[in-house]
Amino acid sequence: MAQWRILVVDDEPLNLEIIGDVLDDPAYAVTNAANGEIAWQAMLAADPPPHLVVLDRMMPVLDGIELLKRIKADQRFSGIPVIMQSAASSSRQIAEGVAAGAWYYLPKPYAPRDLLAIVHAALAEVEEREAARHAVRNRLAVLELLDVAEFEFHTLQQAADLALSLAGLCPDPTRAAIGLSELLVNAVEHGNLGIGYAEKSEMRRNDTWENEVALRSDDAVLGARRARVVFRRLGDRLTFTISDQGAGFDWRRYLDFDPDRAFDPNGRGIALARQTSFSSIEYFGNGNSVVATIPCVRQECRE
Repeated sequence: MAQWRILVVDDEPLNLEIIGDVLDDPAYAVTNAANGEIAWQAMLAADPPPHLVVLDRMMPVLDGIELLKRIKADQRFSGIPVIMQSAASSSRQIAEGVAAGAWYYLPKPYAPRDLLAIVHAALAEVEEREAARHAVRNRLAVLELLDVAEFEFHTLQQAADLALSLAGLCPDPTRAAIGLSELLVNAVEHGNLGIGYAEKSEMRRNDTWENEVALRSDDAVLGARRARVVFRRLGDRLTFTISDQGAGFDWRRYLDFDPDRAFDPNGRGIALARQTSFSSIEYFGNGNSVVATIPCVRQECRE
């Protein structure tokens, strides 16, 4: 990536200056906007659009929530992560921002290092999506001939590779890859390896996640577990049935974005998959089996 394009939106010149200092790096090409309407017009005119938006909530003309809704409603921009920063940090206000599609809600005041860490995490996710997009395009066209297929996998790398291959069967491979990756990786990480939400949060904070995954993968019991995905082409829809051999989990807590988890480094994957990639996600039993559906007209389903 030559330079990351970041749009910063804030009506306070001092805030723009402070954020500009935080992002003063040759890797970033930063554009400023003094309110939501100016930012929206800048996005419409930009070619290509920004990789990331850092957005203040309370602004004149067009506030942050309304701009965020516009971004998420436009297919050209809906995949752009938006970091919303605001002094409005009650549970209700956080919930409103998360529901509107904020990738992260950062309450003011905050330390510059906190903003920088969140920017790094958001751009890392963008980079992963870009890699997925290119990989999907290179998948073999023979996959389009599949009507039913079953795959077994047990490592995170296998889950990631399989997600990209299956996404190539979908009308919008890039959007499908996001959701399939989340669900297949969950089957290995949370399901078979038994890494729970709270555990992963702690591991991410302490930078021990990779080591723990390696340890559990080598465990005689956990490492022997397998996950499966069954793909079906059903005329007007595509379905992906994903199952693992873990103990299951309370999936109801994770179908929607929860403001109580807004400041955690993980826990948004299922909600993101549901919002971005699938028309429905339905869990069965104790939560270790899920069916994700993507609708399509007949021609799209075959192409």
